[in-house]
Amino acid sequence: MTPEPLSSESPCKTSDEAAPSPCPGGSLSGGTLRCLTALPVYNEARHIPDVLAEVRRYSHDVLVVNDGSKDDTPNVLAREPGITVVTHPHNLGYGAALRTAFDYAIAHQYDVLVTIDCDGQHQPRLIPELAAAVFPPNAAPSERPIDIISGSRYLHTFEGNSKPPEERRKINAEITQLVNDRLGLDLTDAFCGFKAYRVESLKQFKITDTGYAMPLQLWVQAAAFGMRIVEFAVPLVYLDEARSFGGSLDDGRRRMAHYQSVLDKEIEALGFCPAAAREGRQARCDAKS
Repeated sequence: MTPEPLSSESPCKTSDEAAPSPCPGGSLSGGTLRCLTALPVYNEARHIPDVLAEVRRYSHDVLVVNDGSKDDTPNVLAREPGITVVTHPHNLGYGAALRTAFDYAIAHQYDVLVTIDCDGQHQPRLIPELAAAVFPPNAAPSERPIDIISGSRYLHTFEGNSKPPEERRKINAEITQLVNDRLGLDLTDAFCGFKAYRVESLKQFKITDTGYAMPLQLWVQAAAFGMRIVEFAVPLVYLDEARSFGGSLDDGRRRMAHYQSVLDKEIEALGFCPAAAREGRQARCDAKS
């Protein structure tokens, strides 16, 4: 099962395509791993130069999904060397931008996809570590590779960590606990955008939620498909405490209700059995500190 393509009413424009390049230090069955780092971008013109300068230090192949930005983002990206840009003609949403990154990684036959936000809240220096963790070098021959390496801002406390906005932290904690209870997982952060995916696993996802609730759909499908998930501790950095989630979702109560609704509908759509998950028969979640 592959992620749904964007509708014919919302074509993408791709520029500056490059052939896949190897992951730093990565190998697979005697060959070289090919890794892609993707950044979903919407009105991030002021952050792009600094963030991409750092990302390029740690990733050979960089994809930017410009999700219909209305600021100077297109012009700023046009001046950035060595990147591939996919442009949505209008804003489709965070989930849609990640779905485009998934489709691109699959179509171009990468082994690992790393996703990182472009608002300066993630540290690009960790990209090689996340990518390498998908195929652990010391794993036994019979051991499965990791399907999702998921960044967690709450797995470990780093010196200099930011204090998260109270409402956003509360909602994250409540939804993360709900995800764990419903899916039999053991996550500490359900919403961190800093992740590494085994691209072969991405072929199983059917992502239809185009907004910020997309991670909930992803977790339900990952648990239902029995994917192997490992959390990876990352620093907690908040630079934009006033970020908008769009319209009514800026209200915390409505956002929480929306997240719960997405989770419920996806579990129902897949006919997923939470009891079996809690017994460990359909999902496995490890933690890496």
